[in-house]
Amino acid sequence: MSFNLKLKDKVILITGGTGSFGRTVSNYLLKNDIGEIRIFSRDENKQDLMRKRVKDSRVNFFIGDIRDYETTFEACHKVDYIFHAAALKQVPSCEFYPLEAVKTNILGTENILKSALVNNVKKVVLLSTDKAVYPINSMGISKAMMEKLMLSKSLFNKDSNRTTFCATRYGNVMCSRGSVIPLFVEQIKTNKSITITDPNMTRYLMSLEEAVELVMHAFEKGSKGDIFVQKAPACTISDLALALKKIFNYKKENIILGTRHSEKLYESLLSREEMARAEESEKFFRIPPDNRGLNYDKFFVEGKEILSKSIEYTSHNTRRLDIEEIIEILLKLDFIKESLAD
Repeated sequence: MSFNLKLKDKVILITGGTGSFGRTVSNYLLKNDIGEIRIFSRDENKQDLMRKRVKDSRVNFFIGDIRDYETTFEACHKVDYIFHAAALKQVPSCEFYPLEAVKTNILGTENILKSALVNNVKKVVLLSTDKAVYPINSMGISKAMMEKLMLSKSLFNKDSNRTTFCATRYGNVMCSRGSVIPLFVEQIKTNKSITITDPNMTRYLMSLEEAVELVMHAFEKGSKGDIFVQKAPACTISDLALALKKIFNYKKENIILGTRHSEKLYESLLSREEMARAEESEKFFRIPPDNRGLNYDKFFVEGKEILSKSIEYTSHNTRRLDIEEIIEILLKLDFIKESLAD
């Protein structure tokens, strides 16, 4: 990654900073001449583990919960930039406890946005998910509302020099917590059949480094209310399983389970309504905000013909990888390298 970032003496707050994104972006930022990185999370054990691993005086740790405005306000004091990664991310837990998703993903985000405004933070980049597009589960709905909060704050501050809010949106990151690749590898290494919900289900293949690159692109280029999406190839779940079986020379037959509750056939990163106004570059889509203000006629009376012709951007209609391409991508992952070495 290479970005023209002026970070000398700047303070960056990362909410949910002990997660995989926080650890990776911290490693990148520490290679720059940065003033301070603040890791904000509620898990003291993960903070202690990260503190022992990083061992850099520029990294400071804040125990707190984004649900508590007082702690977010204090954490944002004298902060220049924020990466907001804290969230409830697991679909099943949010389905069983939807109010908890509301408290963290919606009300917690509101606390971060308010704290940033009051403390004159220059820019906040929020991390969203494909599940916020046409949401069918509590997690996706709460993340969609998180985006709406960001857009509302941007709309009401669009003509001021106050905080810039923007967001990124991406699908499941390969080998992240709860993703399918570690599950398939564990099944292979324990001599079990790989369990597939729907062989025709498609998912984007995006690495953690690419997710960080997307966030840094938004950090550098984002204006008020922008949402950024990185283009990514995809594959079917059956092809992903076959690629892993080839890598590990595994022959056992798969088991087809059927689609699980609140699970989509494909990932959507842009709705057709967003595609109608999206700006496309070589690697990214930029979705500018809808700045029609509070004139209700512009929302509910006037229409645009282009909306009828747009199609959403999904893992079904992006570039489809073949088996050899999937294998090539998988072999670059540290998780796969380590699993092969075991």
